[in-house]
Amino acid sequence: MRELGAQIAEDYAGRDLLLVALLKASFVFLADLSRAIPTLHQLDFVELAGYDGGTTGGHSRVRLLQDTAIPLTGLDVLLVEDVVDTGLTLNYLCKLLALREPASLRVVTLLDRPYRRLVENLPVDYVGFTVPDEFFVGYGFDLDERWRNLPDLHLAQI
Repeated sequence: MRELGAQIAEDYAGRDLLLVALLKASFVFLADLSRAIPTLHQLDFVELAGYDGGTTGGHSRVRLLQDTAIPLTGLDVLLVEDVVDTGLTLNYLCKLLALREPASLRVVTLLDRPYRRLVENLPVDYVGFTVPDEFFVGYGFDLDERWRNLPDLHLAQI
């Protein structure tokens, strides 16, 4: 966290930074990351839900459940993700938020799985850890809405 926070503070020095976390899994990462960034910044949240489109051959779709409360126009927005995997959800959110004309839009993720990416050119600028194709619980990550409260990451036995 200290390394990510220091790099982000350096990169955004003198700028109007807004951290936007994806609920729910990113909230623990956001809390620790925010404390590790020694410069002033704002916090906000979005919540997305995936669903099966049904009529499109079962392709997964994303819908917005909770939007940001802070207008993004002119702000430097840093999306705080728990894990970047295929990139489909992140791509949707980046396109949606870019329409609001932020000064910049970048991404920090705790866990990254670049080998699973289905979307190219995602703005994943800060990565905590590149991880194998395993399922994790704890530190905000859940399995059926359980285990988020564990203080660190654990491999899930599913």
